[in-house]
Amino acid sequence: MSTPIVSVRELKVHFPIRSGIMGRVTDHVRAVDGVSFDLMPGRTVAIVGESGSGKSTTGYAVMGMQEPTEGQILIDGRDRARMSRSERMATMRRLQIVFQDPVSALNPRMSAADSIAEPLQIHGVGTARDRRIRVQKLLDLVGLPRSAGGKLPREFSGGQKQRIVIARALALDPQAVICDEAVSALDVSIQSQILNLFLDLQSELGLAYIFISHDLSVVRHIADDILVMRAGKVVEQGPTDDIFSTARHEYTRQLLAAVPRL
Repeated sequence: MSTPIVSVRELKVHFPIRSGIMGRVTDHVRAVDGVSFDLMPGRTVAIVGESGSGKSTTGYAVMGMQEPTEGQILIDGRDRARMSRSERMATMRRLQIVFQDPVSALNPRMSAADSIAEPLQIHGVGTARDRRIRVQKLLDLVGLPRSAGGKLPREFSGGQKQRIVIARALALDPQAVICDEAVSALDVSIQSQILNLFLDLQSELGLAYIFISHDLSVVRHIADDILVMRAGKVVEQGPTDDIFSTARHEYTRQLLAAVPRL
């Protein structure tokens, strides 16, 4: 049996509430409170919940952008908290993230090619020529013409910008990508195109995804397993088909009832 790319064990992320002149901690916001799951190679785990449920904070903690209060995050079976700085940097190459808003994710003064090449430069990968070739291949991979590389973000539509962000996330050849509401800022017709792109990339590259969304209808056809979060806790988790056919928790049933039906 293969080792999970990511194993999350009893993850907790608490933020202090301070009050008074001295700023003493009087309580904590339990943004994430005991979340556990495994992400296997080539699989997709969806984390679903309303705004404030803790789903994005969970993703940020997995990515290393938010320090956990308690619990473990294991990368290929190794506790990231025990890794050296160089080992953490290597881990960052294996895990990448696609954010919700492609407009704010791209530097308006950088061309598409420069944005995609930026991770390669930061990690010192290849020569300038190698990076140019890699960028061209990535543009092909996400369905953009190579001529797009010389254009600035303002010259692209929202869906095209998100394709550039996805290409940048793939630049370092990661094993897993965290998709934080990656289609929610797009028109419905464009959402479908980007979801299909994610599926095509998974099939071609063997990627694993942590797909974060507030919308169960979005994750239905992309996720293998679903975690439903509410107020920092997982209230239900299981295979996607089971969640949609025999949801047990009332909150999950409420989310399902909100899914539009033709």
